[in-house]
Amino acid sequence: MGIGNQDQTAFAFEGSWREYAPIAVTNLFLTIVTLGIYRFWATTRERQYLWRNTRFIDDHLEWRGVGKELLIGFLFATALITPPILFLNIYFQRMLLNSQTTLAFIILGFTYIFLLFLGGLARFRGLRYRLSRTHWHGIHGGSDDPGLRYGLSYLWKYAVGYLAIGLLVPWSMARLWKERWEGMSFGPLHFTSSPRWENLMKRYLLFYLSPFLGVIIAGIIIVPLVMSSMSNTEDLGVATGIAIGAVSVFAIYGTLGVVALFFYAKFFREVLSTLELGALNFEFTARSVDWLKFVAVTVLIYGAALSVATAILAPFISFDALRKYLETGGTSANIMAILGVGLVASIPLGFASAINQFRNWRFFIRYLEAGGEVSLDAFTQSTTKSMRQGEGLLDAFDVGAI
Repeated sequence: MGIGNQDQTAFAFEGSWREYAPIAVTNLFLTIVTLGIYRFWATTRERQYLWRNTRFIDDHLEWRGVGKELLIGFLFATALITPPILFLNIYFQRMLLNSQTTLAFIILGFTYIFLLFLGGLARFRGLRYRLSRTHWHGIHGGSDDPGLRYGLSYLWKYAVGYLAIGLLVPWSMARLWKERWEGMSFGPLHFTSSPRWENLMKRYLLFYLSPFLGVIIAGIIIVPLVMSSMSNTEDLGVATGIAIGAVSVFAIYGTLGVVALFFYAKFFREVLSTLELGALNFEFTARSVDWLKFVAVTVLIYGAALSVATAILAPFISFDALRKYLETGGTSANIMAILGVGLVASIPLGFASAINQFRNWRFFIRYLEAGGEVSLDAFTQSTTKSMRQGEGLLDAFDVGAI
């Protein structure tokens, strides 16, 4: 069937926040009362809703993952990551105190190499799992590759990208995208991708040079203004200097974040515009301004949630309360009270996270397009093996967004 000739877009999200809110509220409540254990099943419920309300051409997607798989993935990730984390937090400092400096730094180096390898493995296996649990017309995707080779490729390509004073990072990102997706299939068809990293360099150089421009501007304009204000012995002058410095720091980091966002907007347009599955070709149409609006609203939502959480915690956080807590030696009653207040304060942040997960998926589907043709007669079932565990490693490395 031809996609380009259709009046409607190939992808469409038909869900609404009004329908999603009861799921989000229930998930948040059950996750809190189970001290986080329910979050694996909460993620499953969220994906089931988002997937079944996402239409691709003539049928809706279906999520067939289960919470048990995500729990197993989490336990697997914990078993892998706990030893190096323990070393970094406990044994490294102990070895330094025992004058085992050389051995400590050798082990530290291997620890970071191992964690970087795991980061690459997590990305590959996370994508593999999600494709294997995503069904369309009863057909799913996946890969028979366990991802070890990709983990090694991720390790050395990112090392090359950063060791070349960071100038080859776009090359490593584009090459790794290509390797990751070309290791995947959907039904009988394999993905292909051919992004050109050269097309990313203008935006990347702007991001790369931004810190240097920030330092120059600070040295020429901001620092003299701060010093001039603070040279005034009056309180107003000192306060003005501090205010100028604080605003300048936020402005510099904010500008750097915006420039980075412009680069990533270009990156996603480039890599998705070259992604193909048989006769299907994909495209991501979000421009930099679309990303900027989306991220601005995301920041506002989290900012509002943080304000509410701070308002809840404020009456319980004071030097007097801390003094009383220390004087009582931290009784079990005090500890339970602190945990209770912390759990209550986490509610607005958890709700904000649920809102933004919904917005993330809606944004992605809104700007995702596909063209070409797909024949359902030739689109047979995938023969790839199904994973028995979820993307625990992906979550552990904080790259597990929906």
